[in-house]
Amino acid sequence: MPTYAAPSIQFVEGAGSWLTDREGKRYLDLLSGLAVTSLGHAHPAVAEAVAAQAQRLVHTSNLYATEHAAPVAQTLDRLLGGGGQVFFANSGAEANECAMKLARKWAGHGRYVVVSAYGSFHGRTMATLAATGQPAKHEPFAPMPEGYRHVAWADLAHLESAIDETVAAVIIEPIQGEGGVHPAETQYLAGIRRLCDERNLLMILDEVQTGLGRTGEWFGFQHAGVAPDVVTIAKALGNGVPISACWARAEVAAAFRPGDHGSTFGGNPLCTAAARATLEVMEDEDVPARAARAGALLRGGLSALAGVAEVRGAGLLLAAELDGIDAGPVAADLLVAGVIVNAVTPTALRLAPSLLISDEEIEEATDRIGAVLDAHRAGGD
Repeated sequence: MPTYAAPSIQFVEGAGSWLTDREGKRYLDLLSGLAVTSLGHAHPAVAEAVAAQAQRLVHTSNLYATEHAAPVAQTLDRLLGGGGQVFFANSGAEANECAMKLARKWAGHGRYVVVSAYGSFHGRTMATLAATGQPAKHEPFAPMPEGYRHVAWADLAHLESAIDETVAAVIIEPIQGEGGVHPAETQYLAGIRRLCDERNLLMILDEVQTGLGRTGEWFGFQHAGVAPDVVTIAKALGNGVPISACWARAEVAAAFRPGDHGSTFGGNPLCTAAARATLEVMEDEDVPARAARAGALLRGGLSALAGVAEVRGAGLLLAAELDGIDAGPVAADLLVAGVIVNAVTPTALRLAPSLLISDEEIEEATDRIGAVLDAHRAGGD
C-alpha cells in the first residue's frame, strides 16, 4: 500500500553504523532505523542469538513458558527500579495500547479518559493515534475513538484543568521525538507526578523511543527522578527484531486478569532471545554512559556548524534546528552524500545514531552535514 513515499534506495547489508546499498555505496546511518538498531547493524551477539534460537524454537504461543522471557522481564524490571511486572508485545503502539487498557481496568468503570500532550506521538493504531496529540493525523480517520484528551505541552495548569472524574491516566513522553525532539523539563514531569498522586491517576511514560540508554540514562524519566506507574518500551529492545514491553508497578499490573489482554507473537522465543542478547550487550557496554559522552560530542559538533540555530534533545536523541534552511532538501542531499538523518519537522533534522558510534564516525558525520549545509547556504536555501 502507498503508506510511505516510494523508496529510492535498497539497502542490502549493514554493519555497525554503516549501511550498504545494492550498488555498493556506503551510508553513515545517524538514524538507526528510527532509534531501533541502537547497538548498530548486525551486532554479532544479537545475530548469533537470533540464528541459534531460530534453529531451536521460534514460537509456542503464550500458553506456555519459554526460556528467555522471564530473564528479559527481570532485567527490564531491575533497570526500571524494580517492583513491577512486564507484558510483551511486538511494537510501540501495542505497548501503549496495553498501558491504556491497563489504566482503564485499574481505574474502574466511568474513568476511561487518557490525557496526553499536543505534539506527542504514541502510535498509529486507532487508540494510540487518538492519544497522539497531532490533530492533522486524526483528520483522515475521524471520528477518533472516545476517551482521549489533549493539553498544551509543558503546561501544568492546562493539564490540571483537563482532569475531571472521568480521567484515568496521563501519558507523556520524556522527550517528544516525532514531535520534533522536545525534552520535558524536570519540573514538568515532577508536576505531572504530583497531579497524578493528588487525583489518583496513573502516570504512563512512553519510552518507546527514549528507553534503554538513548538519552544518557536507562530511561528518560530517570533524568527527572520521578517514579512512573507504567512505562512502555519498544524500539531498541530487540535491536531490530520486533519486540516491545509494557511495564507496570505490580499493584497496577494486578488489575489485569487472565483473558484481559494478549498477543499472539508477543514475547516469543525468537524475539526474547534477541532482547536478552541486546540487553546483555547494553549493560556490558554501559550504553547510557556512552550515549551521554557521544551525545555531548555530537551536540558540540552540530552546534558549531554554520546554518544550525539550535541543538536540542538528550544523549544521542538530538535535533538540529536549522537557521532559515528547509530541512527536507537538506536531508535529501545528505542521503546523496551518504548520511542518513530525517527531517523531523520542516526546519529540524533528527539524529539518533547507534549508541556505539565512534568518535571518528561522529567527526565524519558533522563534516558531511556541514558541507551540505554550506552548499544550501551558498545556494540561498
